[in-house]
Amino acid sequence: MQNPTLIHLFEQVKSRNPYETEFHHAVEEVLSSLEPLFEIEPKWLENGVIERLVEPERFIHFRVSWVDDRAVVRVNRGFRVQFNSALGPYKGGLRFHPSVRPSIIKFLGFEQCFKNALTGLPMGGGKGGSDFDPKGKSDGEIMRFCQAFMSELYRHIGSDIDVPAGDMGVGAREIGYLYGMYKKLSNVHAQGVLTGKSVHYGGSLVRTQATGYGLVYFVENMLKDKGEDFKGKRVIVSGSGNVAIYAMEKAQELGAVVIACSDSNGTIVDEKGLDLAMIKEIKEVRRDRIQSYCEVYPHASYIADPKALYEFACDIALPCATQGEIQIEQAQSLVEKGCRFVAEGANMPSSLNAIQYFLDQGVYFGPAKAANAGGVATSGLEMSQNSLRLQWSFEEVDQHLHAIMDDIYAQAKQTAILYKDPDNLVMGSNIASFKRLAEAMLAQGVI
Repeated sequence: MQNPTLIHLFEQVKSRNPYETEFHHAVEEVLSSLEPLFEIEPKWLENGVIERLVEPERFIHFRVSWVDDRAVVRVNRGFRVQFNSALGPYKGGLRFHPSVRPSIIKFLGFEQCFKNALTGLPMGGGKGGSDFDPKGKSDGEIMRFCQAFMSELYRHIGSDIDVPAGDMGVGAREIGYLYGMYKKLSNVHAQGVLTGKSVHYGGSLVRTQATGYGLVYFVENMLKDKGEDFKGKRVIVSGSGNVAIYAMEKAQELGAVVIACSDSNGTIVDEKGLDLAMIKEIKEVRRDRIQSYCEVYPHASYIADPKALYEFACDIALPCATQGEIQIEQAQSLVEKGCRFVAEGANMPSSLNAIQYFLDQGVYFGPAKAANAGGVATSGLEMSQNSLRLQWSFEEVDQHLHAIMDDIYAQAKQTAILYKDPDNLVMGSNIASFKRLAEAMLAQGVI
């Protein structure tokens, strides 16, 4: 950063939020990419818009006490950040993972503000979760934890206030337990209070596939911009959860050869192309480790290191696992192996150094807030269906999703062109979303 106002503001963010490195990373990425905007239109530095954007409207921290199967009382921490409501009710997922702490929740909530703005839907930004680890827990333990979590959270949410959804560790099962407890406590059948629900009680078709499909629709635009398509492209995908699985599915439908994916234990590589049905069986039905793929396909390779994924030659890399997985070493390896397109399916999987390296090396890079916005976009579509008391068909929701992702790409690309850096989708996404947020904040006065 060169702008003295932004430098001062960033230093203030760090001093007010010590040790919150993930939050610092998210703020630095946005502020640095907004500099070209402020050079041309310094008015955006007035009225405290930036100062208000980097400070959450509300941060809620609560205790979650629950009883395990051995009748032992366990205590976890619960969080919800309601970051910005200028565009609509707070909207963002709940994450259950041991890594969850204020810095993680704040970085995710901050990113969510910009991501939601790009969708064009009336949604503010929020995020929440707990340091509870669902791995190894019985269904009964997960249910009791979710009920205890919601017994605190319910007083802070509502379909016109704050609408949580799922995230890492929170799928349809957990959303069901959370919604059941909300309904009991509030005595209201308010389907719009949570998204990611089962289709049996107000959920939307395509929601499970949405982030992965949306990621590939975004990359499809990146490829078209360079006169290319997915046919015959070698693709690697980190992770093997919902985002990764459905990104692989859609990429294969469009003709790509997906050669590798990973989980937290390691990486599998199948040069013939991964059998997605087998991966779904392993991860969604058996809930097993990805290594067992090699028991069925002995020609495939397994490396007990998830970052080994980035050592294989590919045309397109889709990091869909977790934050911080691509550091400068992985970025250099990808470039050396011929990778030309990277798009983020996870939230902030690439370090700032890695992103800058990709941009410097001419790798076309799709940032998370734009490329993985399909999940929250479809959550917004679920909210619309709940309000209308309707359920749209799979094809109808998918068409809406595809159109939203095309529009997000167009916003990022056109803004990047306008500010004289046509392949910098990081800058384009940040400026486009910031301007929408800032216009709404200014119109509502200083609140």
